[in-house]
Amino acid sequence: MRRIFEALAPRPAPRLVSGLALGLAACLALTACGGGAGGGTATGEASSAAPAENAENAEAAENATLTIWADQKRSETLKPFADAFAKENGVKADIVVVAQNQQQTFVTASQAGKGPDVLVGAHDWIGNLVQNGLIDPIQMPRDQLDGYVDVARSAVTYDGQVYGVPYAVENLALYRNTDLAPEAPKTFDELVATGAKLKAAGEVKEIVGYPISQQDGQSGDTYHMYPLYTSGGGHLFGTTPNGDPDPADLGVGTPESIAAFERVAEFGEKGAGALKRSLTSDNSAALFAEGKTAFMVSGPWRLADVRTAGVKYDVTPVPGFKGGGPARSFVGVQAFFVASKGRNKALAQEFVTNTLASPEVSQALFDAEPRMPALKSALAYASAKDPDVAKFEAAAENGVPLPAIPQMVAVWGPFNTLIHAVVKGEKVAPAVKAAGRAIAEQLGRTG
Repeated sequence: MRRIFEALAPRPAPRLVSGLALGLAACLALTACGGGAGGGTATGEASSAAPAENAENAEAAENATLTIWADQKRSETLKPFADAFAKENGVKADIVVVAQNQQQTFVTASQAGKGPDVLVGAHDWIGNLVQNGLIDPIQMPRDQLDGYVDVARSAVTYDGQVYGVPYAVENLALYRNTDLAPEAPKTFDELVATGAKLKAAGEVKEIVGYPISQQDGQSGDTYHMYPLYTSGGGHLFGTTPNGDPDPADLGVGTPESIAAFERVAEFGEKGAGALKRSLTSDNSAALFAEGKTAFMVSGPWRLADVRTAGVKYDVTPVPGFKGGGPARSFVGVQAFFVASKGRNKALAQEFVTNTLASPEVSQALFDAEPRMPALKSALAYASAKDPDVAKFEAAAENGVPLPAIPQMVAVWGPFNTLIHAVVKGEKVAPAVKAAGRAIAEQLGRTG
């Protein structure tokens, strides 16, 4: 595991008041006295501990180190808040940058007893982390939870419990070069027709920058394909009565999924030529920034690049097929998690539910990177500051949270393979049915 410790210059931070240091000392005292199989002791018994023992507990509280794992950008933004929290509580804060494979690194480290207290990551990790007993439910009252947008609150809820404090929402939208395409296309068919005319006239190189492949170019990109798949009538999993993904209802391999991919094939390499296996997220972004395509499907993480390139652009929802349903992009939610195997769980709960759930933190994270805040008050701040926030919010209206169930891991490989097969021009029905069988087998449904 490669860990890079941050050494950042201190920046001004708001004063965050908390009474946790005293509570932590009391908690440690109770734990130290409750050595029997019956668990804790009465409050009166705890007060009778020897002075030396009380001093030891107080020293343990003072020497506690809250360890937070995040990526580079979040680490830089969170550092002043973590430092202020640590100072107020008489503890230390250590922010660790984990640049790659964050989820697997966290799982491995936690199982070895070397993980963090707080983890910053994506909501779709929740099913796997809960299944492995690695994160705790968040202790947040209902009125505080109501301060978050519905899709974010739904995304961090798993099996009826809230497992993360959401801070940002991200989804796909259509970027359009307004010099090349002044009007937003109403359908994907219209988009392709416009792009094809521009290409025929020599004004662009590609009809649309639609990422079909992963960055390595060797497999398809389920995340980016999902809007077209849903517009064609397909789904990955059904839903339970309470709205959660239903792993018992697999949608791949059904007639509806075949029909959806028949629509995709119309625009593939043997069809209109708009969807190509050579297109990835990075080269699609480069094409758009260089004015070599009028359209790009991507998320808010490309805003900075587009603005730096000086492209005149607009952002609208990804259009669906003519005569099809809405193009439903996956909605991803970034969140803060409390590690169940962390050494300072009470400290972590306090930090996550009070400090990290504050409008100040949400606004600072938005200022560092323009992704739609999950906290309603911060969303109002962001929308007033950046009109593109409202545009991505509109694009998310038909979106669905990326399934956080552990069974989702069985989908990625077969579905990615299916995307390449269909876009390449292979027969649709056999390819879709093969993907459905492969997923079902991974889910243990061989019968």
